Amino acid sequence: MSTATHDPTEAVVGDGAWCTSTPRRGTSGGLRSVGTALDVLECFAADSELGVSDVARRLGVAKSTAHRVLTTLASRGFVEQDASGLYRLGIHLYELGMLSHARNGLRHVALPVMRAVAEQTGHTVNLGIPDGADIVYVERIESMDGVRILGHSGRRQPAHCTSSGLVISAFNPTVDHDRREAGFPPRARGTIRRVADWDDALAEVRRQGHAVLHSGSFTGASSVAVPIRVQGMAIGSISVLGPTPLITLDVRRVVPLLTAAANRIAKQYPS
Repeated sequence: MSTATHDPTEAVVGDGAWCTSTPRRGTSGGLRSVGTALDVLECFAADSELGVSDVARRLGVAKSTAHRVLTTLASRGFVEQDASGLYRLGIHLYELGMLSHARNGLRHVALPVMRAVAEQTGHTVNLGIPDGADIVYVERIESMDGVRILGHSGRRQPAHCTSSGLVISAFNPTVDHDRREAGFPPRARGTIRRVADWDDALAEVRRQGHAVLHSGSFTGASSVAVPIRVQGMAIGSISVLGPTPLITLDVRRVVPLLTAAANRIAKQYPS
């Protein structure tokens, strides 16, 4: 499935087209102080180093509040301060993140399957899971082309910008609803921008069982995805990514490989 024509001569671009920050989440029913601390941490999703004034301005809080929160986070290792006074994410946050990564059941089952797909196709292989209106790639096996395309970019993308988002949304009503509520902001020439196009794309995914998207996230890259479905519900996706000319020539070959891989992962997943 493709929402836009592609140009084999179009250049692959780098990190700028990727979503680098997590969405702001509500704190209804929770502790405001905890919510503020988490908001401070999320400021670092887009920037590696920030000062107290930067954080205060982004969150709309007093500098004294930002300073207190940063000091508390630093005392627990969630952020650290360099000699110039700027803050960055701390090593303890990295430790906790790696524990979450290692303990992800879907990733554990999918990883050996992904390695086989990467060897068979020669493309970058992604494992995506839904988070609200977005897709988070919790595992990635990169080819040389994938390294060139992705650089050091983040792993979160709005669902309407990726083939993974399309196949998950087609078989997961919650993700579909959340994306509709969030809207369809453009990112590249192939990004879905209208509700009608979203409806058409999901209907096509349901008919054929996979999605192909050209220049959805950034110009010059294309992806093919298949949903990982447990009891009919999409809990994730497996996809390949590469330069548009290579993926276009390879769609017929990779779709059966991805479909078999998704079925294998779903059967092994501890439901």
